[in-house]
Amino acid sequence: MALLPILHYPDSRLHKVAVPVKRVDDKIRNLIKDMAQTMYAAPGIGLAATQVDVHQRILVIDISESRNELQVFINPKIISAEGESECEEGCLSVPGIYEKVTRAAKVTVSALDEHGRERTITAEGLLAVCLQHEMDHLVGRVFVEKLSRLKQQRIVAKLSKQQRQAM
Repeated sequence: MALLPILHYPDSRLHKVAVPVKRVDDKIRNLIKDMAQTMYAAPGIGLAATQVDVHQRILVIDISESRNELQVFINPKIISAEGESECEEGCLSVPGIYEKVTRAAKVTVSALDEHGRERTITAEGLLAVCLQHEMDHLVGRVFVEKLSRLKQQRIVAKLSKQQRQAM
């Protein structure tokens, strides 16, 4: 297993659209292990393959307090979405930035697991938010792009300042 470098907004690679996984094999399972290790080390609760510059439709999520309930979603699709909920979100690709975003309150998602088995789950609360957030990455969207232009400009300026100070 290896820690993978996480792309940071506004890196243009975050806007690439991920392609479906054709076959769940050992290469994909090894990527999933690396993504999970990277997510846990960051630390975060979700990571899309796009964020580690792999443009395949793969997500890893673990919202458990104990950090031992990894969920894998390969080729996820939202089957249904209901209601509306506003939640403060952060992102490993936008470090230190937290903003309120409106999303569906409840989603039903179908996907393959790490063994290639089809699964369908209905999620509410934090899991619903996390699924929608990570699935946005797969189509080249970052959560800050749901905010006003002014907020986006301020975030880019803040991230640039953080990068300069880190050097």
